[in-house]
Amino acid sequence: MKKKRVAVIAGGRSGEHHVSLVSGRSILTGLSQKKYIVHPIVITQAGDWYTGKTADELFAGKKATLRHTDRVHFSHDPGFHGIYIGPARRKVLLDVVFPVVHGTTGEDGALQGLMELSGIPFVGSGILGSAINIDKVVEKQIFLEAGFPVVDFMVLREYHWKKNAAQSERLLRTHLAFPVFVKPAAMGSSVGITKAHNSTELTLAIKEAFKFDTKIIIEQGVENAREIEVAVLGNMHPYVTPPGEIIPSNEFYDYDAKYVDGASQEIIPAKLNAKLKKQIQELAREAFLITECRGLARVDFLVQKQRVYINELNTMPGFTSISMYAKLCAYAGMPYAKLLDELIRYAEEDAKMRQRKYTLYNPKTDWHKA
Repeated sequence: MKKKRVAVIAGGRSGEHHVSLVSGRSILTGLSQKKYIVHPIVITQAGDWYTGKTADELFAGKKATLRHTDRVHFSHDPGFHGIYIGPARRKVLLDVVFPVVHGTTGEDGALQGLMELSGIPFVGSGILGSAINIDKVVEKQIFLEAGFPVVDFMVLREYHWKKNAAQSERLLRTHLAFPVFVKPAAMGSSVGITKAHNSTELTLAIKEAFKFDTKIIIEQGVENAREIEVAVLGNMHPYVTPPGEIIPSNEFYDYDAKYVDGASQEIIPAKLNAKLKKQIQELAREAFLITECRGLARVDFLVQKQRVYINELNTMPGFTSISMYAKLCAYAGMPYAKLLDELIRYAEEDAKMRQRKYTLYNPKTDWHKA
């Protein structure tokens, strides 16, 4: 069987750069050498693309020598599905791209736009699905329109807050009760998120969130909420895994609780009654479809007794073999290597579906000619 040429792209210009490198490193290890010729690519925090030995060093977390001969230029020309390497612009053809770049400029539709220009099949959602779900405000507005249960929230823009911070914060306190969660609108991995218990903490939380975005969301805290997650896999007929539960090591599932201290607990499957389990899986499937997702997503919920709130959908979740997404899929009978195979297959399936549509239209008359 002919091996497929797969580029794994990680890193990127976002607060999730280091998380992305860990995800990418795991995928590089998990892809079968019998099935794939793998090309590692790292996007630096400055936005430069590298492969070869430079990429190997960056993936390993080392201080890399940025070699000019390893510089990558991605072809946006659909006539050439591949990359150019080094000053000699050596051509390397690609069959599939696995863009595991978390956060802004990678998970927000920017990188997906480049992939769609190139015509190369790529893992995950396209421009629209990525853009919708990176923005927690837009995502929640769509959830509300669909009648999904979400917590109360408010939106604050930086220019409004700078113009009259006291008035903005007073309005927030009028409509929401402490504690509240303050989040950048377009950021993942809990970067920039703070739980505020009073007015002083609220001011500090707003300042922290505005370091990462010009628009932030303030969400009502839910007393004694359980954090429940499911993995979704597929395209137009997606499969949803049984739910799992996160018990964070800190007051909430912040960056340190996710990646650093190693003390958070994961319970798979979550101890839920059949009614709650079914509700969560159905909501996840509907959310995946109405927000135009493809390939994969992790959907996060808050459960308070018998009440379910859909929290957010992540189109490119953390992707190590011990990440919650991979663990949920493994519990459902899909080990890591098989999961990677399936995601590549769904990428090719989605690309074929899009390629069947007309992109050009020839008018019946030559009205457009000078």
